[in-house]
Parts: sequence; structure tokens; C-alpha cells
Amino acid sequence: MDELAAWHALTCEAALEPDLPIIDAHHHLWDRPPQRFDAPELLAEVSAGHNVRATVFVECGTMYRTDGPEHLRAVGETAYISGVATNNADGSPQLCAGIVGAADLGLGAEVREVLEAHVVAGGGHFCGIRQQAQFDAELGSMARLSPPDGLLRDAGFRAGFAELAPLGLSFDVYVYFTQLDDVADLARAFPETTIVLNHVGTPLGIGRYAHRPDEIFAHWRRGISQLGMLPNVVVKIGGLGMSICGFGFDRAAAPPRPDGLAEAWRPYVDTCISVFGPQRAMFESNFPVDKQSCSYVTLWNAFKRLTASLAPAERAALFHDTARAVYRLPVKMSSQMHKRI
Repeated sequence: MDELAAWHALTCEAALEPDLPIIDAHHHLWDRPPQRFDAPELLAEVSAGHNVRATVFVECGTMYRTDGPEHLRAVGETAYISGVATNNADGSPQLCAGIVGAADLGLGAEVREVLEAHVVAGGGHFCGIRQQAQFDAELGSMARLSPPDGLLRDAGFRAGFAELAPLGLSFDVYVYFTQLDDVADLARAFPETTIVLNHVGTPLGIGRYAHRPDEIFAHWRRGISQLGMLPNVVVKIGGLGMSICGFGFDRAAAPPRPDGLAEAWRPYVDTCISVFGPQRAMFESNFPVDKQSCSYVTLWNAFKRLTASLAPAERAALFHDTARAVYRLPVKMSSQMHKRI
């Protein structure tokens, strides 16, 4: 048992409401020694008690091609994940039923070649791309490819962005809460493109943002409220277990229980549900990243506690239906799920 697993073992619990169908709308797979989180590790998490019926893989720079044209190397990730999806297509859960890949939209119209290659490599699972655009003047980007400040407003980037809608592809975006205006401006410019805001817009709690929770929340809420008025924007609720959010669970002597997570995260979760509505909001695990703060079982237990007062149809949307609709997941899968409810 590794150190993190031993820490998780200090707080063991059973899954609440184990029959509630779930689509995990955001996770990664990678092999980055000493950390490995590939299909077997994901399967172990999603089979630990909750009724996870399917998952959506989101790009993380894994299994890129090592040769060939540079702009097409990210297609190797989609091809690899498509293999995972194919190998689990008849199983329960369906791992990586949706795939969100990576492409350099700065290529402008020429990115069409990359997007079409993703679609082919995805074998019916490819849904869209994600851009890691997070940037802060003090913290930098903290992203794998270090995007520049103001990327979402760049004319060249937007020329590539314009190629998504004609192919029926969505756009996931990872930004910090200080950049929500940029997302809103992009959404207004391309109302026909579905934009999926990752990690509730990432409120920060480190560096110059530490010890300013009320100020940060007020700033974040203004940005979220603006995005909520744009019908082509959807929000993923999760990612709050990242250390950069500053909740501190990753530094605790023992892992949190669901009520502790729920209490800390409620202002953000409740605001997102209120502003976007359940039909434009979906839960995500962000595993293995959020594993630093809690176990998979605890994470989904916290989400269930946070939504206990909502109507069944609203919870169905948040836990399952919104992700299924936004990522256009197979009809075969959805009919099977509703038979199990």
C-alpha cells in the first residue's frame, strides 16, 4: 500500500445511495512514475461502491505519438483512450465512453486536420477538445503547456476555435476564477459552440489568494453569474480537491469525511446549481488529481449529501443526464441506465 492509499484507509466508509446512476464527467489516465492511474486503477475506483455507469476521459498529455507531424501527435492520446473504451464497451461501467482530447487551436483553420484525425481515432467516442488556459500573474499558468495570458481572446486561437462547431465538437476549458470574463467573451462570440467550464472555474486559495476566502468567493460568484446567463456554457462541479484551491484537506492528518467536504464546498456547489440549473451542470471526480484530498467513495458521497434536498429529476441531471447530453454519449448506454433506476 502506497502512502496515499494508507492515508485514505484512515477513513473508510460505504457508498451512500449505491443505486443512483452516475456518469463521471471528468477524469484522466496516465503513467507518470511513481504515479500510475490507468484503466485498472480507474476501474478499481469506479467499482468501489457507487453506481458509476460510464466515464468521460479528459486530455492530460498521455500517450502522445513520438514521431510524425508535431501538430498530430496529440491524436495518439485519443487513439490510446479509444482502445480503453473499446475494451470496456460491453462492460459495466463503460470506461472512457466519451473522450475529450487536445489540439492547438492556434493553428487557425488548419486545425481542422487535427480535429478530423481525433474523430477518426476516437472510434465514435471523441466529443471535443480541452484547452488548459489557466494563467495568473504571480502563479504563472501551472499548466503542462504554459499557455500565455489572454489566450482565449487571441485572434489566431479563435480562428481555430471556429472549426469546432461545424464538426459538432464541444470545448472544455480550464481557467482560474480571475479569467471567467475571458470565457464569457468567447462564449458570446461563438454562441453555437458548447463550452464546458472545468472545475467550477477554479477559485484559488494559495499565494496572494490565501486567507482571502470571502473576497475570492465574491469575485468568483460575479464571474459565474455572468457565465450562467449564456446558454451555451455548462459547468463541471468538482476539482475543488486540488491543492491550489486552498481548502487544505490534502495537508490534513486524516482524510475528510463527506460532511466535511460538503460543508467546505457547499457555497461553490450551491451557487453553480442555482446559476446554471441542473440541466447545465454535471459532477466530475477529477481523478486522480482530487485523490490528493479524498477517496473516490468519499467524493461522490459528498456530492450526494450536497444534493440531498433536490428533486429526483434534478439529481439525475447533475449526476448523469447532463453529461450524457453534453458529450453525446451512446444512446445504448443511456437506455440501459434508465432501466436500472
